[in-house]
Amino acid sequence: MNIITIEHIAKIYQVGSEEVHALRDVSLKINQNEYLAIMGPSGSGKSTLMNMLGCLDTPTNGLYLFKDKNVSLMNDNDLANIRNKEIGFVFQTFNLLPRSDSLHNVELPLIYAGIPKSERRERAAEALENVGLGDRMHHKPNELSGGQRQRVAIARALVNNPSLLLADEPTGNLDSKISEEIMKLFADIHRKGNTLVMVTHENDIAQHAHRIIHLKDGEVDSDEINPNPVY
Repeated sequence: MNIITIEHIAKIYQVGSEEVHALRDVSLKINQNEYLAIMGPSGSGKSTLMNMLGCLDTPTNGLYLFKDKNVSLMNDNDLANIRNKEIGFVFQTFNLLPRSDSLHNVELPLIYAGIPKSERRERAAEALENVGLGDRMHHKPNELSGGQRQRVAIARALVNNPSLLLADEPTGNLDSKISEEIMKLFADIHRKGNTLVMVTHENDIAQHAHRIIHLKDGEVDSDEINPNPVY
């Protein structure tokens, strides 16, 4: 089953009097439970494509269907609704609230979704247990290592049981040992049935994915199945 269908997507930004073509005629399909990496040099359109997939931006031209819903025509409220209910985000910089403990950081999406407090706390605690941080629920970000902070961010991304997990350079601020731990966690998440899309410039990290797309100058340069993904 296709979770995402993109056909002839283009994104043009107006910078002063100049038009910047961030994406040019990109078409792709992402199936449920795929594990996909998007690679490419700086300026290739990786971040723009990630923003499109995450409903953080809409295309200038082209069609974007998310679970058969036409994202290209959605207003801001519709986009916010999809982001909150269907998509989990993991960022390079973690984006945690510094004065809040792990439990509160993880329950934030549930607050926005209007989930009652007792259920929120229970689901947030379970999400932290699932990423191996059951004993760090009441620690604030400055009391956690980089790898633990990223695990909190992953728990937050998964707490709403999203259809799609988007990870933007998820190991960019982590050393190689911690990066491997995070990638093992992603493999576990994928095995449980989640659809994962990861943007990375690191080839060794991309090799964990089952499909690798290379972008170049805003276009798909290659789209290949990875015959030997790293586990």
